[in-house]
Amino acid sequence: MSLPQRINDALLGLLNLERRIDPFFRPAFDRAFRGSLVALAQAGINARRENLHLGIGEERLLPDEEQITASIIETQSAFTRRQYSHALPALRVGNTKTHGAVRGRFEVLPDLPTHLRRGLFAEQRTYPAWVRFAGPGPYAPPDIKDGGILSIGIKLMDVGGPKLLEDEQWTQDFTGITAPTFTTPNIVENLKLQRRILAGAPILYFVNLRDSHLLDGIMQGLFARALGNPLDEQYWSCVAYSLGEGQAMHYSVRPREARRTKIPRRPTPNYLRRAMAETLREREVAFDFLVQIQTDSHAMPIEDASVVWPERRSPFVPVARLVLPVQEFDSPAQMSFAENLSYNPWHSIEGHRPLGNQNRARRRIYLELSKLRHSMNGAARLEPTGSEVFEDLPDSALSEGDP
Repeated sequence: MSLPQRINDALLGLLNLERRIDPFFRPAFDRAFRGSLVALAQAGINARRENLHLGIGEERLLPDEEQITASIIETQSAFTRRQYSHALPALRVGNTKTHGAVRGRFEVLPDLPTHLRRGLFAEQRTYPAWVRFAGPGPYAPPDIKDGGILSIGIKLMDVGGPKLLEDEQWTQDFTGITAPTFTTPNIVENLKLQRRILAGAPILYFVNLRDSHLLDGIMQGLFARALGNPLDEQYWSCVAYSLGEGQAMHYSVRPREARRTKIPRRPTPNYLRRAMAETLREREVAFDFLVQIQTDSHAMPIEDASVVWPERRSPFVPVARLVLPVQEFDSPAQMSFAENLSYNPWHSIEGHRPLGNQNRARRRIYLELSKLRHSMNGAARLEPTGSEVFEDLPDSALSEGDP
């Protein structure tokens, strides 16, 4: 094992220790200090940003963007082949560990203001959805050790009209994580992180004295914590999308009820899946889907995903409701179905075109890595319809949380 890997593993051990004591102090810490610490970290990030003098919704290509994207694909593909060469099935490189994919319905609200009635939100309507909750990756360890950040993938079906990516004809995808900023500000830095991951030392990306990304690490750390239930959490898009012509937005998915599921004293490897399953056997869960309109192109940048768009300039406004009805979802057949789903922000109509360099890169990255994963697993890529039926027993009824 190399010295960087040893340092990485030592730091990771400290983080894992913190996760075990996190439930005893973190809620009070967040209430007292997180807002101020986020403001300080954001002040540091904003102080070193260049004003690109772009217009509302305007993008600017990075130098060598295509080459950087190709290098990310190459690096992540190498990681996938190495990681799963003797341990199939191959999992996703990011948003790796599936906690569950559940049925839902996405209800566009009536009587929205005119400037919000764009794209899917142009008229009141309900869409069927498959909603996947997952851990951050790139590994799939026991939940208590899985980084403290969760992801959501919302796949709407029966969405008409031309799509920006032609591998699915009737879907619209929305994705987010439980932090308001992304791990890296742009794809230049993301390539550095992917190379660190391939070398087995991802934490050193953030604390490298020669090329520090400490403020981005602090932002992630302020939202990474021991979690009790993916259904309790708020998710953010972190990157921008169009909201019709001439408008850009961030979006967020926020529970309508404030609940906190207790973390088990002795958490099993898949306790988050179990918490989801127990919740959805007992009650319906609903989220507000909110959008935040870009009103200042510098304070609310499209090409830098490390910046929190300030709500004092533009608050989040609800435009839809995501409802997860009472259901069973954790059968082996449905979990296998969840692994075969492919989420990509370019599964989209023109009215919600993904914006910014991270999103432009995702088009190729997500597509190529999805093809690689399915090829390694000998699985067919599928476009769901919402009519899928799974009849076997819940996995939680068969075993107590296998990895």
